[in-house]
Amino acid sequence: MALSVSDVDRFEAARPRLEAIAYRLLGSAGEAEDAVQETFLRWQAADAERIEVLEAWLTKVLTNLCLNQLASARARRETYVGHWLPEPLLAGDPMLGPADTAEQRESLSYAVLTLMERLTPNERAVYVLRAAFDYPHREIAEILGLTEAASQQIFHRAKKHVADGRTRAEVDGATARRIVEEFLTAAGNGETEPLVRLLTEDAFGIGDGGGKVPTRDFVGATAIATFLRGLFRPGKAKRDLVGGRPEIHLSTANGGPAVVAVVDGRIIGIMCLDVTAEGIAAFHNQVNPSKLERATARWAAGDHGEPLFTAF
Repeated sequence: MALSVSDVDRFEAARPRLEAIAYRLLGSAGEAEDAVQETFLRWQAADAERIEVLEAWLTKVLTNLCLNQLASARARRETYVGHWLPEPLLAGDPMLGPADTAEQRESLSYAVLTLMERLTPNERAVYVLRAAFDYPHREIAEILGLTEAASQQIFHRAKKHVADGRTRAEVDGATARRIVEEFLTAAGNGETEPLVRLLTEDAFGIGDGGGKVPTRDFVGATAIATFLRGLFRPGKAKRDLVGGRPEIHLSTANGGPAVVAVVDGRIIGIMCLDVTAEGIAAFHNQVNPSKLERATARWAAGDHGEPLFTAF
């Protein structure tokens, strides 16, 4: 059908919420935008007179498109080069969606977004709709074609899976930032002992280069400290690889502390840190250029002050 200006305005008003749902379901900003656009096309082709509540109809169409995408993504990720990690989003990005409650903030954190890759598509959908967007189980059941009791059971199962992967107590944002600042200062100075002290004994680091940028995995505080000390050490080969000397900033991605490496205004890496009461427990390093485009555009539009230091 031909949409009126009012119809388009109604959809655009719903777009931020739809994109936020799709991002948490898919872990990719680009795929989220595609899913929302496909939802718009489905609405354009629908019989508007049969749609009683537009928001509910759009959410149902979008969620089921994302479920289909998740099912096919599992097969694609089996052939992905290295680890597949979600696309990090910087603070203030509207695609992050609501972050008013503790559950909402947890569901958008990079650590939990990564853990959600272990959930089945239905578990992920129920978890996101309930924890992040506070949909009642009655509506979730209607969206997914389940009974209300099944929706409740799936949510409790998904929540347990996520909780099992988050075995350490978190710290507040100010404390996390202080710990990361101290950590980066030590890394920039090439000091190993302070780095080890700020890490948990079983800390790990993984990276996503998408086959375009080489990455390595590390397990254990000493291995990570040694790697990071060497990573920031000057070297022409490293400068040639990334096209210059990266400026290192402490920022926020997905609601948590993140290290952002920038060369000539282009983000070449975002390292999301999982800071717990026992120390820094995990590093998720996103260096796949195709997963940094949105963050780079947002970075270019803001003022970030002076970098903590310049690497290499």
